[in-house]
This record gives sequence, structure tokens and C-alpha cells, in this order.
Amino acid sequence: MQFTIQTNRSIEQLKTPALFVGVFEDGLLGSIATQLDSKANIKKILKKEFKAKLGSTLVLRHIDGIAAERLVLVGLGNKENYNPNTLLTAHSTITEYLKQSSLSEGISTLLEETASISTLDAARFAARAIVLATYQYTTTLSKAPEPFALKKLSFTLPKAQEKEAKIGLAQGQALGNGMNLTRELGNLPANICTPAYLGEQAKSLAKTFPTIKTDVLARKQIEALKMGAFLSVAAGSDQDPRFIIMHYRPATKKSTSQKPIVLVGKGVTFDTGGISLKPGLNMDEMKFDMCGAASVFGTMRAIAEIGINREVIALIPATENMPSGHATKPGDVVTSMSGQTIEILNTDAEGRLILCDALTYAERYHPKLVIDIATLTGAIIVSLGNINTGLFSNDDDLAQALLQAGKNTRDTAWLMPLEEAYQERLQSNFADIANIGGPGAGSITAACFLSRFTKNYRWAHLDIAGTAWLSGTQKGATGRPVPLLVDFLLTQ
Repeated sequence: MQFTIQTNRSIEQLKTPALFVGVFEDGLLGSIATQLDSKANIKKILKKEFKAKLGSTLVLRHIDGIAAERLVLVGLGNKENYNPNTLLTAHSTITEYLKQSSLSEGISTLLEETASISTLDAARFAARAIVLATYQYTTTLSKAPEPFALKKLSFTLPKAQEKEAKIGLAQGQALGNGMNLTRELGNLPANICTPAYLGEQAKSLAKTFPTIKTDVLARKQIEALKMGAFLSVAAGSDQDPRFIIMHYRPATKKSTSQKPIVLVGKGVTFDTGGISLKPGLNMDEMKFDMCGAASVFGTMRAIAEIGINREVIALIPATENMPSGHATKPGDVVTSMSGQTIEILNTDAEGRLILCDALTYAERYHPKLVIDIATLTGAIIVSLGNINTGLFSNDDDLAQALLQAGKNTRDTAWLMPLEEAYQERLQSNFADIANIGGPGAGSITAACFLSRFTKNYRWAHLDIAGTAWLSGTQKGATGRPVPLLVDFLLTQ
């Protein structure tokens, strides 16, 4: 897909199968309005036939003085409510129209006037929305839908804004590609997307981007690292675990003196709950329990395509959580890589067990900071629904930077407490720590558990159990929180 800028903005010369013009409820958007106002019946049509509800369209053909084959009015809603979500919705609408009309190119005027949003940010939102809207899941369908290939979309802008827009479009396209990789990995069934498959995908990413180096550790290597908590989760599965390490180094060498940022993604490729078996209803959605890992894949792909000047390391412990004669049992005590012993009171609290060993492993990089991303608790869905990601941190500045990144990208998070008083719920008579803390404050005690393994660096935990996928008729991975993570990394 190619994004270009048209600095010649005369509608008499914009020859295209479809010219998209944004319309607020009170009139046309941007300088294109002046050119269109003189055309036949435009004002009358806007008053009588098009209410400009956000995401709506009206197609006009054969308008004298317009070179485009069709003029597509795109509703932007109330001008007072204009924000990045307006741009995301409008450009998704444009892509959907092109798809339904079997058109491979068009011209958009929607970046002409973006109120308080910078040209770079507006272009980034536009490209992100367009790339996301082109995604189709086809991998396991016997009869795939007709493929849609958007070859080129141009944006009209003054020459002075061209450079900034090109940067935003490139970043947005990379971000969309990363989110789509996250969605694809999340959507794949667990009989395909196994720990070994994730390892192969990490190697494939390294082949695509020379700035990424990948190592994939198998069971014996994980055993040598004494990752007893991680291995306790893998004990019941016939699928061998993998510990995946992806190391991004920028092509330039300016960042060699900086400490790396480490991302840790939960990669439970299917979660039955183990011996503490989950209810059967909706258990199919537990293929999404590796969306933390998938979001790290997507983030690494996006930053490699953008070429950010910051060293980033990704750590992904990948395993299934299955019941069997070899499975870990409630009441078992295991020893983590850190040396801390853990009493496993519930085998369905497995994500924290694989993450704690990865968080200990992260220490060897002497990181600037560590962020883990995990579909960790159902409790966070009770607290925040599917709107905000749960954010926990041992560093206020890091927490505020992540919150701001979420606001910047409309991939929002909400800061949750991490107080010492909650740690008392993790006490055990038989080990240093229990893996659950009772029925109340489940997402908080899970974060408290992880904090026991992050005392030597700045750390944040993103609980994405409510935001990583949708259920019902729209069931599928969302690609969150890739936008938040990429924006955060761009500011570092």
C-alpha cells in the first residue's frame, strides 16, 4: 500500500476514481469547501440529504467541474466533538467504501483541517486506521473472501505540511502493520499458534528486519536457567515451551550508551486453567491468552519498520496450560528463577508464574525500565471493562508517561493501586509467596505478585485482559496496546 501527498489541491485537476471530502454537521471541511461551494446543489444536498453523522457517506456523481469520477462525502459529526477518534472512524469508513466498491485507489481531503491535532499526528491516525481496516482473517477458512488490495491513497495538503505528513503516514502505516500482526497471531487457533510456532514467527521477523536478532530457547535451555515457575505451567502440556528473545538494535549507533527498554509478553497459547479447570463456556477464547506476547510482536515489528533510535529487548515465555497426569497441582511448591519459592494455590493463576521468571531474566540487561503486557486477570475486566487497560507501576514518572501515551493514541490505560497492604494477601505458610491472594482485588494482588520480582528496576505492568480482544459477533484480537507502546517508545 502506498500513501502519497497531493500538493496540487484543485478539484478540477484531482483525477481519481473517488475523491473523499469530510463534512461536519454544519458544513464542509477545510479549504476544499470553498471550491465545492460553487458547484451545483452542494449546499442544498448538505442541508436536505446528508446529516453528516460520523462514519456516514453520501456518493455524488457527474458533478460539473470535478475531475473525480465520484465525490464521496464522509460524515464527521459535530465539529465541537472533533478528536482523533473522528479521524480513526472517518478513515476506516473511507477504506470500507473502497473495499465495497472494489476500488484500489482514491484521494482524501480529510487532512486539510485537523483543528488542534498536528499534521503529523493526524496523518499517523489516518494511516493507522486505513491499514487496520484492510485486515482480513483468512488463514483457516476453506473459502477465503475476495482479497482487497488498496494500492494507493493520496492526501491533499499544502506544500508546507508535506514533510510532516509523510513522517506521520509512514509511522501510522508501520503501526497498523504491527497491530495487524498482533491481531493475526491472536486470532490463530491454538492448534496452529503453539509455543513453537511463536518461536518460528520471531525468527521470521528477524529475517524481515535486520535490526532484530532472535534467540529461541527450548525446554533444556529453560531448565538450565532454573525457571521453575515457568516450567511448572508447561508441565501438563505435550507442547514444549519456548522462551523467545528478540533484540532490536537501531541501524544508527547513537543509542549504544543508553540502557535498553525491555518488554515482556505473556505467551500462554491456550489456557485451560490446568488442574483448576476453567468452565467450558467461552473457553475457546483462551486462545487469546497469548495476546500479551502478540502485542510485543506487533510492537517490535512497528518500531523496526519505523526505525526508532532506541534499543529494545522483547522477552516472551510461551507455553500451554493443560491438565494431565504431569500437570502441576494446587498445593505444589515451585522455585522461581529468582530463588523465591511459590505455593501454587490455583493453577489458573498461571500467567504470573511464567512472567515472574521472565522478569527475573530481564535483570541481566540492566534495563532502563521493564514493561510487561499480559491478559492476566478477569478481575481487571470487572474493574475497567473493555475500555481501559489496567496499569500498575513501581515508578510514578513511568506510569504517567504510559498514561499519556495511551491518551495520545486513544489506546487508553487507567492507573491502579499497588500498595504494600495488598502484599499481605499473598502470604503462605509453606512458601515465600502464594500465587493468588484471595477473592478480592484480584488484579491488584496479581500485580503485587509480579512486583516481588521487579525490585531492581523501574517497572510497569499492563493488564490487557479486557482490551486485547472482543467477544460476540465482533470476536477477534484488537491489536491493543501496540499504539500505546509504540508511542511511549517514540518518546524515549
